[in-house]
Amino acid sequence: MTRSWPRRFRGYRLKDNLLAYALLFPSLLLLAVFTFYPMVKVLDWSFYETVLKERHFAGLDQYKHVLQDEVFHKVLRNNVWLALVTVPVSIWLALYMAVWVNGKLRGRSLIRAAFFYPTLIPMIAIANIWLFIYTPDYGLLDKFLGLFGIQGPGWLGEPGWVLVSMMVMLIWKEAGYFMIFFLAGLQSLPQEVYQAAQMDGAGPLRKFRAITFPLLMPTTLFVLVIATTNSFKLVDHLYIMTKGGPNNASNLLLYHIYETAFSFWDMGKASVLTVILLVMLLAVSIFYYGFLDKRIHY
Repeated sequence: MTRSWPRRFRGYRLKDNLLAYALLFPSLLLLAVFTFYPMVKVLDWSFYETVLKERHFAGLDQYKHVLQDEVFHKVLRNNVWLALVTVPVSIWLALYMAVWVNGKLRGRSLIRAAFFYPTLIPMIAIANIWLFIYTPDYGLLDKFLGLFGIQGPGWLGEPGWVLVSMMVMLIWKEAGYFMIFFLAGLQSLPQEVYQAAQMDGAGPLRKFRAITFPLLMPTTLFVLVIATTNSFKLVDHLYIMTKGGPNNASNLLLYHIYETAFSFWDMGKASVLTVILLVMLLAVSIFYYGFLDKRIHY
């Protein structure tokens, strides 16, 4: 009798594993067809130089050419600056909005909907809205500044202002989306901790610094990964507003990939750029989940 239990247990485990793999099979199939296979093909194409419809093996020369390209350096620098500015600002703004609308506030549902509404608008529609706002002389922003006698710069036409203008638009769109995650996190926090802090005489700022923010760190890490990934996936608003100009001052990595592949039809170089983008995002995710995750209390 004692020897039959392990066999029976192994039988149950085998059935459970088969059932689990059967349930996972549709998702694994979709991942294999639409994610893993394209990644392998892009990696393969990155070693070939494409001239019209002919392909020639170039090896690592493709990577060397891309890494020495001044346009690539400028595009990468633009994207890194965009991420360094928009990710922390949008996260802190989203956290502030979530804390605000989570309290007892008149018209709370309406305010939540107003904050979340930009997320529901397609990026192309948002690009057209902000194109009207940034239009020189006749745009909403220049009209507002004109009330104070201030002449606005060329928001989308001057290299020093175009990337800043894109950052403002992106923060406006992303903050409401991230607010939903923080709001869900706030509503799941234990109220007993706040009651104990209230009895100890802790103020709102002390509660936020000692209780709310530490308990929200798992949500913050998740939002940080999503925000960083989103900052490297921007392409449609550039197509509508600037086409990456002037002089690549607003060009970003994904739009540069699109332009290289479908405007110049250089699939080899576009594949190299795609591999570099994937490696960067993978490295960022490993850093977030491998380094920061160990310092977060769940």
